Amino acid sequence: MTALKSIIDAFSVEDQQKFTAYLQQKNKRKDTKNIELFRLMTKPELDSKSICYQLYKVDNCNAYHALRKRLFQSLIDFTANKNLEDENSIDMQIIKYILASRTYLLQKNYEIAYKILDKAERLADEHLLFPILNEIYHTKIQYAPNYQKINLDNLIFKQRENRKKHILEDQLNIVYAQLKSVLNSMSYQGKAINFEAELESILKDYSIELSESLSFKSLYQILAIVNISALATNRYYEIENFVLKSYNILKDKKDTEKQLFYQIQIVYIIANTLFRNKKFEASLSYITEMEELMKLKKGTYQKEFILKKTLVEALNYNYLNNQNKAIDIAEQVIKKKHSDIEALLDLHLSLLMFHFQKEDFSKAKSVLAKFYHTDQYYIEKAGIDWVIKKNLAEILLYIELNEDDLFYSRLKSFKRKYTSYLKQINQSRILSFVNYAERLYQKPETIMDTDFSLKLKSTFESNTIDKEDIFVISFYAWLKNKTEDSTLYNTTLNLINS
Repeated sequence: MTALKSIIDAFSVEDQQKFTAYLQQKNKRKDTKNIELFRLMTKPELDSKSICYQLYKVDNCNAYHALRKRLFQSLIDFTANKNLEDENSIDMQIIKYILASRTYLLQKNYEIAYKILDKAERLADEHLLFPILNEIYHTKIQYAPNYQKINLDNLIFKQRENRKKHILEDQLNIVYAQLKSVLNSMSYQGKAINFEAELESILKDYSIELSESLSFKSLYQILAIVNISALATNRYYEIENFVLKSYNILKDKKDTEKQLFYQIQIVYIIANTLFRNKKFEASLSYITEMEELMKLKKGTYQKEFILKKTLVEALNYNYLNNQNKAIDIAEQVIKKKHSDIEALLDLHLSLLMFHFQKEDFSKAKSVLAKFYHTDQYYIEKAGIDWVIKKNLAEILLYIELNEDDLFYSRLKSFKRKYTSYLKQINQSRILSFVNYAERLYQKPETIMDTDFSLKLKSTFESNTIDKEDIFVISFYAWLKNKTEDSTLYNTTLNLINS
């Protein structure tokens, strides 16, 4: 039932209405229970047994399983038809042109056939559909000797150029998948891997030069690869110029809406990069652009990107000294149902941080209470980096609330689980941070020790602040604040703006 339920949970209210209408049109018998099953499955409080009983008034497992199987197939058909109507309508139209032209070519009606193929070529080229373009050129070349008006050499040249673009897109797709797999091993399985060495090796294997003429999808894939590298190393400042320059190339192209999904992805990468580099106003300007793009095509991608957009937007406002707005933005969005668990977890963790920096520890604890699964569950859903941040926030919160048992329990668990991993990935500073926090909790008078403040500074301010990761600064701000007469939020902002 899990797969079926996950598909239904991802449906908007409009999707539910359309699917119900689709079933009504499809049903030939009035006693079919598929609509009733679908409506029951949209209710989160009902489990399989409850649904089965409401449908049949008895425990009729066989009939229930058969009905579920039919509903699952209907959902697949509905989704496929919907996609054909929406995103793939151009692809289908071009394929129809190719099939029609081949019929006319067999009938030796070459003039009409090549006019249709010309129209198909223009559409495919406009939408950067390299595989379909190859089919068009293949067909044109095959029959060119029979139609004297065709320039065969020109067709062969076009096909070769198209093949180069197609190969590049395929190679980038493989590189992206391989690097994402490496990152997943680091983030979701906790493996210590030299990411930069892996990146260099993979790019070398495919002889990819980032300066080549690219399609929108290829450009996104390159930016995604660069973004993965920054995510793994926390060195976003190294990619900013390249990312911005690349997007300017994309915007100069015609009909950017033809690959809207990739354009939104790129704008998100830019907004996030600028945020991580502490350029909050600039980041918000790209968030505005992202919002405008999300409205296009009748808001097709609104649901897919709303959490990512909200996350970066709220984080920017938080560090622009507008914390109440950041909290309000985050809370409004997480009230609704979302299928992107990772982005939702990121938003919840950011909300916890906002309340903590505001020193509203009771609200921070109420957000923390929503994280009731095991660390392993969250590693699989959001990655080990997220879990480490969550654990650190939890340890600090228990310090502020003076909850001894919970503090020592979480501290012991954290050291046992992650000491070895953090040393392997050269993140011993996190262990130093935890040790400083423990020392402050056990001996608060340490705050008055001048040597303690100097040691803190030497440990956490070795890098220039403009190149230091914003989340590392935020954690360090908690320690620094203990040695100052200021609020935690002001200490954080002063450090970031220094």
